[in-house]
Amino acid sequence: MIVDFSLLIEKQPAGDCVVLFKGQQSIINNSQSRTLEPDALSFVDSHAHLEMEQFNGDREVVLQRARDAGVESIVAIGSGTGPGSLDCGIQLAEGHEFVYATIGIHPHEAKLATDADFAELEQLAKRPKVIAWGEIGLDYFYDYSPRDVQRQVFTRQMELAREAKLPIVIHCRPSDNSENAWEECLELIRERWAASGLGGVLHCFTGTWGHAKRALDMGFMISFAGNITFPKAQQIRDAATEVPLDRMLIETDSPFLAPVPHRGKRNEPAFVVEAARQLGELRGLSMEEVGRKTANNFYRFFSLHEKLNSI
Repeated sequence: MIVDFSLLIEKQPAGDCVVLFKGQQSIINNSQSRTLEPDALSFVDSHAHLEMEQFNGDREVVLQRARDAGVESIVAIGSGTGPGSLDCGIQLAEGHEFVYATIGIHPHEAKLATDADFAELEQLAKRPKVIAWGEIGLDYFYDYSPRDVQRQVFTRQMELAREAKLPIVIHCRPSDNSENAWEECLELIRERWAASGLGGVLHCFTGTWGHAKRALDMGFMISFAGNITFPKAQQIRDAATEVPLDRMLIETDSPFLAPVPHRGKRNEPAFVVEAARQLGELRGLSMEEVGRKTANNFYRFFSLHEKLNSI
């Protein structure tokens, strides 16, 4: 089965990573974390690029809007614009109690990676708000980095993540009218990662049920983004009807892939409710039920026990 790439929006490398988070006054301070009432809204945006320049003018307002929409936690993806910006997610997470971070080199920037960058990542992995290594993987659609280099950098980062005992967050995008990156990515995971038992997340899933099943068998979670609401996204919706509910996450991939009814606008964490709404329609559940279940999955998978006990 062929992936329809009209479901994806091009992620051009952004400008320099914004390093405004240290010393910024947050609207939400750490003392304001809350315990949920049983019927309260609870959503987790498991993948957002909040360091990007699209949020420079209103980042704190965006975070407050997410909280107002019931978004209890957000994962700030720390790949930034590659080497030189690898702590972007950490800077945001350390200033906001409800934000967690990842670290990693995206396949787009694989050609820029040096030994010094890998050494920096090893140190960043020790920071307390870092819960995963990623997004890493293969992108054969844009080929911003040579494919052999992408594979080498992906493999190196799996080795480092294993040493750090962090799960991995996977980006996988094949060539047009092909499944090449899926096949190679899943095979590399099987060969170089599955035995670690650490698992990971297939972020912004666009593959087939067969791809999802192979990842599930290796201990992965499957994360669905706003493109599950797109009219041409039937393949994604088909997979979403098969993935066990206790193995699902939801995300925005902000600022990309704004869901219907916000399509064409900048995406933001508050819009994660639309992924939950679509999944609920597919599985005969309410948006609120999907939110609570996927939040529970997130806290359980990442061993965030205090948050898990509050749901």
